[in-house]
Amino acid sequence: MRLLSPSALALVAGVLCTVPPIATACTRCVYLGPDGTVIVARSMDWVEDPGTEVWCMPKGLKRDGAAGPGSLSWTSTYGSVVCSFYGVASVDGMNEKGLVANTLYLVESDYGKAVAGRPNLSIACWTQYVLDSYATVAEAVAALAKEPFTVVAPTLPNGVPGVGHMAISDPSGDSAILEYVKGKLVIHHGRQYQVMTNSPTFDEQLALDAYWRQIGGLTMLPGTNRAADRFVRASFYVTSLPQTADERRAVASVFSVIRGVSVPLGFTTPDKPNISSTIWRTVHDQKRKIFYFDSATSPTVFWIPLADVDLSAGAAVKKIALTGGETHSGNAAGAFKPAVPFTFLPAKPQ
Repeated sequence: MRLLSPSALALVAGVLCTVPPIATACTRCVYLGPDGTVIVARSMDWVEDPGTEVWCMPKGLKRDGAAGPGSLSWTSTYGSVVCSFYGVASVDGMNEKGLVANTLYLVESDYGKAVAGRPNLSIACWTQYVLDSYATVAEAVAALAKEPFTVVAPTLPNGVPGVGHMAISDPSGDSAILEYVKGKLVIHHGRQYQVMTNSPTFDEQLALDAYWRQIGGLTMLPGTNRAADRFVRASFYVTSLPQTADERRAVASVFSVIRGVSVPLGFTTPDKPNISSTIWRTVHDQKRKIFYFDSATSPTVFWIPLADVDLSAGAAVKKIALTGGETHSGNAAGAFKPAVPFTFLPAKPQ
């Protein structure tokens, strides 16, 4: 058994005493199976229903960073299927190359101040920009590590600061965690980074996970809905799943993990967003490029094979409306309807 170093134990002790009380309870995990099977899941836990809808965004769309005159501008290189948030942001999705981006809340985020000559980007566009622009994790990391823009975080429609960190993965199984700490982008890049939750920052989450693996393993796992505890449970379960290339079984196994770290509907404390109900879950089969959506208020799961939707340049933007109690099951690619693209939440640079 490998013991933690004294410095690592000190870090764990400090984290256990200082885990912030304010952070949403989202979880993301990646299953790495045989024969190129890569499946990523995330839960969206929030203090209220954020009015999520599923959008089909074709390539060739002209974008603006929604951060005033100095905003970043780009044209989408890749089409994607994404989940909206309050109708003003993309927070989860997969593009036609199988790249998946999941943005989760992180209260410690610090994006720094605007830099002269550097364009700005509202955090509402961050997920969409990554899906629009990159085919692989390595490509994204190489470009984003140069910090080509400054992220600006406006207040969300419910009054909560719009701050978060992002996990990306691709069909090769490569992963990266991107978070802004003390004004600088910190990137953890590698296949081993299969899990992300919320607070504390990712390096401290890794220390906590190592601690629990040492003292608990199969016999003891932390059971609360705090982000740090969910990280440990998701990490243990997703790396302990039986290896299978069977599509149905692999997807079902990953669903069981993300449901196992979800928070029951209605279990919410208004002044503590870290105790938030799971509103929905997504599972992305990156090998087969199939997007699955599981609402906490629907008895059925629906899915969208990206091969069944038109993501070509010039195709219409479409959405599956979910805010009116509409439910779907099975292959829902045919349920997309033409729609006016939502406007990203504007941000004012500091």
